[in-house]
This record gives sequence, C-alpha cells and structure tokens, in this order.
Amino acid sequence: MELDAARMIGAGLATIALFGVGIGIGNIFSNLIATVGRNPSVQQRVFPFAIIGFALVEAVGLFALLIAFLVLFV
Repeated sequence: MELDAARMIGAGLATIALFGVGIGIGNIFSNLIATVGRNPSVQQRVFPFAIIGFALVEAVGLFALLIAFLVLFV
C-alpha cells in the first residue's frame, strides 16, 4: 500500500469521531428544547449547562479534525 493511500485511510478513520459529535450536539439541544418546553422558568439555569456541553462536544470534534489534518499533512 502506498503512503498516500495509508494517509487517506488514517484521516478517514480519524473523522469517524465527527459522527458522535453530531449526535452529541443534537442530543444536547434536543434535551434543552424539551426541558424548556416543559418548564420555561428553568431556562436561565439550564442554558449555561447546554452551552458548556456544546463547547465540550465541539472540542472533541475539533480534536478529531486536528488529528485528521496532522495525519494528512505532516
């Protein structure tokens, strides 16, 4: 197998984590909408936790892209 083909396969495997990131972001915001829909008075308490969860999940996605780019270009 050529080195370029191995790099492409490695970068593709590194981006598999992005599927989990998409599911995680959807799960966070769907639960936020359901919670606020049931009890709108808790929005001020729940929204910061949703943003923190979004940031942590998005960080995992950025790390996965970073690894993919490192595999491809370094």
